Formats: sequence, C-alpha cells, structure tokens
Amino acid sequence: MQKMGNVTQDRESGILPCVRQASDVRLEIDAGVAVVTIDRPEARNAIGFATIDALGTAFDAVADSGAAVLVLRGGGDRAFVSGGDIKELGSIRTHEAAVAMARRVRTLLDRVAAFPLPVIAALNGHALGGGAEVAVAADIRIAADDIRIGFNQVTLGIMPAWGGAERLAQVVGRSRALLAIATGELYDAASAQRLGLVDLVVPRASFDDEWRALAHRLAASAPGTTRAVKAVVGAAVPSFHPELEADATDAFARLWTGDAHWAAVEALDAKRSTG
Repeated sequence: MQKMGNVTQDRESGILPCVRQASDVRLEIDAGVAVVTIDRPEARNAIGFATIDALGTAFDAVADSGAAVLVLRGGGDRAFVSGGDIKELGSIRTHEAAVAMARRVRTLLDRVAAFPLPVIAALNGHALGGGAEVAVAADIRIAADDIRIGFNQVTLGIMPAWGGAERLAQVVGRSRALLAIATGELYDAASAQRLGLVDLVVPRASFDDEWRALAHRLAASAPGTTRAVKAVVGAAVPSFHPELEADATDAFARLWTGDAHWAAVEALDAKRSTG
C-alpha cells in the first residue's frame, strides 16, 4: 500500500479505496473509472479550504493513474455541492483576500475543465451557486430527476467567481447565461436539460446504476481513447479562460466586500436560526 496525502493506493488491485482522515474527499478507482466524492453532509458538501486541498490531492492521484474517466459527485442524496462554505469563508472581508479565494477555487475548477480525462458530474443532489460552477466545469452532467441546479449567487449579492459565468455562457449561450445568473433562477432537472445545462436526466431510483454504467461505458473504449478524444474536443472548444480571470475575480471581490452581500448573509443566517 502506498499513501498519497489522504488517499491510499493498493498497487496489486489497481483500486484506490477511500481512506477518510481529516479530509472530506473520497477517491476510488475501479476498472478505469475514478470517482471523487465530496462528502461533507453536515455542510451539504460545501467547499472549504481543506476541501480544495483534498480535491487537488485526489486529482493528482487520478492523473497519475491509469483511469480513463473521472466522475465528480457529492455524498448522500441531498446536495451535489451547495457552494462555498459560508461559515468558513465568512472571515474573508478584504478585497485582496476575496480575490485570492476566488482565484484559488477558480484554479481548481480550471483544472477540472482542462483535465486530460472526460469528467462526468453526477448530480446526486442540488447544485446551487458554487455547486453549479463545479457542475459546469465537468464535460458531461448526468442528474437525478429530483435535483435542482442554479447560479443563485445573486441572492447573496455576489456573482459566480470560479469560472462558472464563462463556462455557462459556453454551455447554454450568452443570453441564457445572463438570464440565469442575473435572476438566480433555480431549474428542476427537466428544465435544466431543456436549457442544455444538464445532458442526461435519470430516475432517482436508478441514478447510481445509470451514472456508473455511463462511466464504465466510456472507460471500456480502447486504451488512450478517452484521453485522445478529450484533447481534441478540448482544443476545439476550450472550457477555461485564464485571460478573463483578473477581471472576473476583481468584480466578484468588489461585490463580496460590499454592504449588500453581508446584509444578505446576515438575513440568511437569521432565517436559518429561526427556521
């Protein structure tokens, strides 16, 4: 057994079983399919700084493996990713710190978008705000039929900062992306599929079987095929835009440090405490 951060590899079986320590990210690789699970049920799989680091470690392990497909999912069935961890990120109050945070997560999701393998987002639960940004960083989105997805950052007086605005425009078109982000609309699975935001919608009862079958179908191709296809398609339609990073993170930071954002956060906290 070889230890790699929070992941232990069994070289004989070729499987990377989960080893849960301080990390809330699990990784397994079986028959060419790598599955990375964000498992933070107490925070609805929200992303904090430790989660960012753990995901980076998991992606390193996948890139160095013989996997043909990468699947991203959330633990449980309530949330895929609920966005950034407000409790943890609430300490960020300066423009510079907000820019640094946005760039840190954006860099991680740019890595997902540019990953050498096809990436499937298996939407086991709601994908809201930053969670929707994680979803559109993937190449393919398959969703259970009872989930909702939306770029609802506007309800907190902010905007997508992790590359999601640009990627959404690429996925659904400029006007639809502007409408989705500016209104904060939450789409059910069927509406999201009609919009082009979700590729496949399957019944909740068969969701785990469906996404696994899709991943294994892709992984069953000839060795190297998925990497070659991803390289060609990625070159034709790049899904990350580093030239836009400075303006996007600066705009986000100005909103993050604004009074409207913190008033919205306080209102949300008050609603949760009384609810």
